Amino acid sequence: MKRFVTEASFWELFPQAAIGIVVAEGMRSAAEVSTEDAAEIEHLLDRANILAERHLTSDTISENAPVKAWREAYRAFKTKKGARCSIENLLKRVLKGNPVGHITPAVDIYNAISLKYALPVGGEDIDAFEGDLRLGITEGGDAFLPLGENEHEDPTLPGELCYRDDAGAVCRCWNWRDGVRTALTDDSKNAFLIIECVEPERVEDCQAAIDELAELVERYLGATIKAKELITSEHREAVIAE
Repeated sequence: MKRFVTEASFWELFPQAAIGIVVAEGMRSAAEVSTEDAAEIEHLLDRANILAERHLTSDTISENAPVKAWREAYRAFKTKKGARCSIENLLKRVLKGNPVGHITPAVDIYNAISLKYALPVGGEDIDAFEGDLRLGITEGGDAFLPLGENEHEDPTLPGELCYRDDAGAVCRCWNWRDGVRTALTDDSKNAFLIIECVEPERVEDCQAAIDELAELVERYLGATIKAKELITSEHREAVIAE
């Protein structure tokens, strides 16, 4: 059995946070998605790039509410210099007139949800996890090979908030950068999808986002949704694989 566990050190920093999770089993590979469905997914992402504009009320990226909330959150723990929440990177592209492009059906789906709701969304391959997945403050030194790299190991810092399992870090600086080891690929079958919210007034948005994410993954990727939960300080862990 594998679990997703949010540690006390996380809740001490963010007692009002909410984390939506979706466990999807038996997803179609990118090659197995029909041409029609792939086209519909691309349309969803194109539409989401447009919908994201409603979250951008200022031409200065840091002055927009979703970005401001996450920059404030990042001040609460140790981060690598220049690290930013994933939603800031997506919204910055929209702000600059450079819409988020198509990658693979699975990634396109969760990027579409991220843009629509202005919430960070990520995905990991459950089969690649070693033991439980945990979110909390680390003592540092957790092994990590960033996506896009093939040689340099970049371990976590003492006091950094990160996702990690028994083999090392899974995602650095909470939701800044994924590692190669557990990243979703075109052939991943079982996915752990996650949506994070640090604004108490937006918990309903987080719930709506995980509902829609689960629906899209089930519809277009043929997945069986094994779990769909909202993790809070009152409900801190969930089973993600038997």
